[in-house]
Amino acid sequence: MSDCVFCRIVAGQIPSTRVHEDEHTLAFMDLGQVNPGHVLVAVKKHAANLFELEVAQAEAIARATVKISNALKKAFEPEGLSVYQANGKAAGQTVFHYHVHLLPRHAGDGMELTWPVKNPPAKNWKATRRKSARNSARKAPNRRPSCSAPKSRRARGCGFARRGARS
Repeated sequence: MSDCVFCRIVAGQIPSTRVHEDEHTLAFMDLGQVNPGHVLVAVKKHAANLFELEVAQAEAIARATVKISNALKKAFEPEGLSVYQANGKAAGQTVFHYHVHLLPRHAGDGMELTWPVKNPPAKNWKATRRKSARNSARKAPNRRPSCSAPKSRRARGCGFARRGARS
């Protein structure tokens, strides 16, 4: 998309400080640094948000996010790391090209993320779960989903197996 600022960064039409690049992702320093080391990890092929991502893009951005997070930990020695991603205007998305913010954090850095605790009654949770289950690809909640990870990594890689369970 020629009018998308991140597409133009990916194409090299806008200068950026690149910190990582692979087939599907580009990571670069955020011009509006909240804290030193603030990096954006974006998909190369345009996808406006999470709902438009292809599986290969999602896998690649997850791998890049972990790799860059570990590099930020070594380089900046933060006390913590915020990983932020928004989908749609109502969620606070301002650049409509899928990206993840990696933000090294330190106590008292002024960055806050708060939301009101509403504590809905349990009956609301059950209704939400039913609605989510109806609309998800996983129709049988008690059946273990298939996993594409090698058998040796299945329990750790997919997160569905119980701790200590053997595949």
